[in-house]
Amino acid sequence: MIKVRNPIPLDAPHMARLLNEIIEIGGTTAMTRPITGDDLLERMAANPGKSAWQVALDDTETVVGFQWIGPHTELPTESCDIATFVQVGRTQLGIGSALFDATTAAAKALGYVWINATIRADNTGGLTYYQSRGFRDWHFDQGVTLASGQVVDKISKRYDI
Repeated sequence: MIKVRNPIPLDAPHMARLLNEIIEIGGTTAMTRPITGDDLLERMAANPGKSAWQVALDDTETVVGFQWIGPHTELPTESCDIATFVQVGRTQLGIGSALFDATTAAAKALGYVWINATIRADNTGGLTYYQSRGFRDWHFDQGVTLASGQVVDKISKRYDI
């Protein structure tokens, strides 16, 4: 059974470990550099009243995923950006669905009208996840250079709340 709640500071190192494993494997996130728990705590504190974070825990209270929404400088104010991370080997088990239910409610409470997800075009799992939630394509960026120097295409998908 997956439990979703707002993260607490003690969750940050576990969230960072989960994300760093995804970054190390590569191919599913535009992030290319490791992140620390302190980095995540700073991000969680940014944009009060405009961002929301959710963490998913399994039966042993272990962090198995997290998701956040917040404003993005390239989006209109009625929209927010979303990021989703699920523990390697634990995808397709309902974690992303549970997170998205909580995140959608938070986005609505914050007054957002739609959610943007920008996914690497080679991230088939991410594209499938957002498509299955009801996101639809609205923008395409070709030849985006990541911090690592790798060049990828990105697809932006929109979910109307």
